[in-house]
Amino acid sequence: MKITVVGAGAVGATCADNIARKELCEELVLLDIKEGISEGKAQDMMQTAALLGFDTKIIGTTNDYSKTAGSDVVVITSGLPRKPGMTREELIGVNAGIVKGVCENILKHSPNTIIIVISNPMDTMTYLALKSTGLPKNKIIGMGGTLDSSRFKYQLSQHLGCSPADLNAVVVGGHGDTTMIPLIRLATWNSVPVTKFLSEAQQKQVVADTMVGGATLTKLIGTSAWYAPGAAGAAMVEAIVRDEKKLFTCCVALDGEYGQKDICLGVPVTIGKNGWEKILDFGLNAEEQAAFNKSADAVRNMNDVLKTL
Repeated sequence: MKITVVGAGAVGATCADNIARKELCEELVLLDIKEGISEGKAQDMMQTAALLGFDTKIIGTTNDYSKTAGSDVVVITSGLPRKPGMTREELIGVNAGIVKGVCENILKHSPNTIIIVISNPMDTMTYLALKSTGLPKNKIIGMGGTLDSSRFKYQLSQHLGCSPADLNAVVVGGHGDTTMIPLIRLATWNSVPVTKFLSEAQQKQVVADTMVGGATLTKLIGTSAWYAPGAAGAAMVEAIVRDEKKLFTCCVALDGEYGQKDICLGVPVTIGKNGWEKILDFGLNAEEQAAFNKSADAVRNMNDVLKTL
């Protein structure tokens, strides 16, 4: 098993570190365009192997895509990160060119790979990867909803005073501060609806704090977050490598599901060895479906920008 992470910045390196620690592959390639960064981080990670007890071989390379040949899974994190006050949408012009170039180079050496997209704006970059690669739609997966759902569980755990691991809660729709939809109605604490334990005001606060989760961290840290995004990417890799059939909210190509077509948007899917394998219909109520449609409209407007680039 061989896995490549493109982009050795904070998110990419964190994702690679998680993959290595879990020994999800025999060989892990970390690639970056900046001279020495991936080589240095790969060496640094390899020097933790004796301390952490893993045997994954980590290789760093500067823009040499031949080193990625035969990758079973590729995680794309490359692109500019957000700065305080910047929206994910403002990144589209620069990052579209980067992601398209990465996809083209990857496919030259790994034509049957599964691609996980983390680069922002994630929904549009996933759509771009789908259209530019020609890969089967189940092999292109955007990470956003997996991260947003984890942030949703964190916010719920703070109000409930419980372990996030005891919660089931998903976020659907776009991976944006105004486009994501935390499904509070369907969230449960060990099978009991969380709405039994939270007031209406608390529920609204949880939803609001979840939606600006990324922006909140960007303001605090001064750049995009990396621990949770990196861990989310690695969790998806694990589900593929170990054929877990695990349920995640991921950005995938829709063809009539949830009332949308020709768009990549966050919906509940099972993840296994073939990529995303099945879309689950959670039966949105009228209010949730309206919000989903509005989210789709916003993402579609961003996708239209690709035509002008």
